[in-house]
Amino acid sequence: MVVSEAIAPIGNVGMNLKIAFLASDAPVAQDARAALAARYGEAGPGEADVIVALGGDGFMLRTLHATQALEVPVYGMNRGTIGFLMNEYHEYDLPERLQAAKEEVIHPLSMRAMDRDGRLHRALAINEVSLLRAGPQAARLRISVDGKVRLAELVCDGALVSTPAGSTAYNYSAHGPILPIGSHVLALTAIAAFRPRRWQGALLPQSAAVRFDVLEPEKRPVMADADSISFPDIDWVEIRSEPTVSHRILFDPGHGLEERLISEQFT
Repeated sequence: MVVSEAIAPIGNVGMNLKIAFLASDAPVAQDARAALAARYGEAGPGEADVIVALGGDGFMLRTLHATQALEVPVYGMNRGTIGFLMNEYHEYDLPERLQAAKEEVIHPLSMRAMDRDGRLHRALAINEVSLLRAGPQAARLRISVDGKVRLAELVCDGALVSTPAGSTAYNYSAHGPILPIGSHVLALTAIAAFRPRRWQGALLPQSAAVRFDVLEPEKRPVMADADSISFPDIDWVEIRSEPTVSHRILFDPGHGLEERLISEQFT
């Protein structure tokens, strides 16, 4: 195993900084991984002080999920498309960028979903948990917050609960609000609401427990999705923030999540 050296430490890490490089299957990401590993050396994720993820936002989410038990910060470089969670790709100045990087800590959502066969599914979502109709007819959902029914029936293509970090993703495409990092708020957003007509959703405290009950699940099947991990034929879903799980993400100075969330609203 070859260990790379950085010019200065990240946090309390010493001068010998061990870097793990992970890349998506895209050829441009694989080429970047090979070039960076040849230039700086490479450690395994279990021995690394920092993980560099090469790909797009989807790969960054998969990397964060796959490495959450390691408690190692992840620095992404965009070798995908939008790259909202990524930094720009440069090959030649990685040690200096890691030295100067600023850390953001985000907490995912915890999802419990029961399917129609009585199987309980669990997943974590950094961006959002969404319920989506899985047939030709609109879904019918009952929405409860902290055990109290708040909407007896929502007829829609679906609904989602988003974290602040994920509020510019699917939530924003569904006309949900952009949430500032550190706002301790979740967005509950309808997807193509039919009844109540044009219902846009609600802002909820981060501590809220949200439950969706699927009405007429046989006639109007619904799937649940947590950061692109999908479960079909869902009967009910419970969602809450999971403060015991932390994801550490590194950003170049001046390009952290707070700045990106603000900039997104003016583009």
